[in-house]
Amino acid sequence: MAVANTTKTSWRLQEIVAHSSNVVCLALGKNSGRLLATGGEDCRVNIWAVSKPNCIMSLTGHNNPVECVKFNNSEEQVVAGSQSGSLRVWDLEAAKILRTLMGHKANICSLDFHPFGEYLASGSMDTNIKLWDVRRKGCVFRYKGHTQAVRCLAFSPDGKWLASASDDSTIKLWDLTAGKMITEFTAHTGAINIIQFHPNEYLLASGSSDRTIKLWDLEKFKMIGSSEGEMGPVRCLAFNLDGCCLYSGAVDSLRVYGWEPDRCFDVVSVGWGKVADLAICNHQLIGVSHKLTNVSSYVVDLTRVKKSGSVIQGVIQDDQPLTEPSPKGSTLRRNYDRPLTTCSTQRVKQSSESDRRSPEGERRSPSSEDEKESSAEIRNPEDYKEIFQPKSPGLLNLPVASSTPVLRVEPTVVATAPRPIPVVTARPPTSNHPPAPHPAPPPVVAMAKAKPQPSVILSTRNEPIGLNVGDFLPPARNNRPSVLGDDEALAQIRKGHDTMCVMLTSRHKNLDTIRAVWGSGDVKTSLDSAVSMKDLSIVVDILNIVNLKPSLWKLDLCTSILPQIEELLQSKYESYVQTGCTSLKLILKRFWPLISDTLTAPPSVGVDITREERHQKCKACYKQLKNLSNVVKNKADQVGRHGSAFKELQLLMAPLDY
Repeated sequence: MAVANTTKTSWRLQEIVAHSSNVVCLALGKNSGRLLATGGEDCRVNIWAVSKPNCIMSLTGHNNPVECVKFNNSEEQVVAGSQSGSLRVWDLEAAKILRTLMGHKANICSLDFHPFGEYLASGSMDTNIKLWDVRRKGCVFRYKGHTQAVRCLAFSPDGKWLASASDDSTIKLWDLTAGKMITEFTAHTGAINIIQFHPNEYLLASGSSDRTIKLWDLEKFKMIGSSEGEMGPVRCLAFNLDGCCLYSGAVDSLRVYGWEPDRCFDVVSVGWGKVADLAICNHQLIGVSHKLTNVSSYVVDLTRVKKSGSVIQGVIQDDQPLTEPSPKGSTLRRNYDRPLTTCSTQRVKQSSESDRRSPEGERRSPSSEDEKESSAEIRNPEDYKEIFQPKSPGLLNLPVASSTPVLRVEPTVVATAPRPIPVVTARPPTSNHPPAPHPAPPPVVAMAKAKPQPSVILSTRNEPIGLNVGDFLPPARNNRPSVLGDDEALAQIRKGHDTMCVMLTSRHKNLDTIRAVWGSGDVKTSLDSAVSMKDLSIVVDILNIVNLKPSLWKLDLCTSILPQIEELLQSKYESYVQTGCTSLKLILKRFWPLISDTLTAPPSVGVDITREERHQKCKACYKQLKNLSNVVKNKADQVGRHGSAFKELQLLMAPLDY
């Protein structure tokens, strides 16, 4: 056993040869701080116990280099994204492939598991973000907005939001239940490498290649701090477990930051090179980095690091005293609603296991052959059983040190870390809350069939389609609604208004732009501007106005709007379909006779430029109408109001076939 070092603040724990070819990515398990996943150019994902030299498991299945890896919160699953854009999820306890997900068109750059529901987010060099339902192997939503690679993704602690950071120097905040962007932060001047939510408060930290760290208030959606002084790009961020300070990892250094006002409490020199990930456990910070085929792990003793008090570097004035820290438990911002029980862990596990056994789940797989080729090779059976298949509930024990004398390890480095214990009863653990007079509800049955999705989303819908809102919320303690006090009730009423205001402000801004163009009297230019915004909701708003006054329609307008009508008719939203049907009906009634007469008229004598232009426009409209006739024909068999509207359109479009 190596002799404990009682004087150093940081030291290297060990260096291992992790892959047969270059290591591309790393990820630490944030729950225990003791598990490490590595991905390499050899297309493998290897699982390690920090401070042990031997690989526990080697996961195969990817046919391209692994570019990104991530553990789920309980460290029972790991997901890996490849250079080709495919994802694979492994169940580490069962030692087998769980899911293969295909859909991205380029390298996977970022991954994160949802804290409660069985959802997974992935970001790619194709600039898209996809939200996956791990149970059904399906992409639930695609979030578009970034213009370059999405480098980092993070779910909020309450599971309601997803933050994304990109090489385009922007951070976007997405509302999962609404499926829309809430706001965008644009103060960074370089690619953003890392984002991290505060564990309790509505606060987000971001680190960039511009060598700055910025903090964002998620209630007011504004920047509240910007710290400078890093010697290189900021690669990793981690809030202290109690949220009192922020740790920043850059080349060979760790910095400790405070905010409001911005200040740097401490700088620790660590020889970890380009650190790739950080985790905190037992008052120690673990950092990992890679170079070629090797992976190195480092330890920083946080008991020797300043987290408050004197400032060694900051942007505040010398004559301005530091504000006293807030009393413990009080914050400047609202706190997240956190889960009160561990029942969600049980639901995750039951759902995944039952889905694997379900024949229905097997039929849903579009790539079962890929899964057969995937494997989880257990390299170290003893460590595997100790960590992933404990015989009795207990602690994850890791050895004190490698026998290699060159590695120096503090005794506290290997102190036992709690391992999540699978819940075998539906009763929540004891807490400070008074016991319920009735027994706790039974766990959610994972085998229940999913609610079928309607082909058309009604205008009067009261929930997003394709998502169960409850999956993104902390589990309830019991079935009985809790009685809220006046303050809590008012907070619930106000909740979400900021989000809605940001969304409506963005839409209002776009409509103001259209209105400014509309003021010139050029309706076509207004519609062209709406189309260029690539937001169908804006196009629908403009069409609803134009449809009320048919005299505004001109032939020029038809050529611009017919391609948009095709999208509207195939939309899932009832209101979009209705607007598209109304517009198409007006076009057919007003312009079909003109289009037909122009195209069937004999050639004119001499040169008539106006007639030639009209002929070209009519020809373009006819071609677009022919495409639309196929869409209408396919939808005319529907029942109800939509079926009637499409049948009427089919009759109006009948002359197109002659």
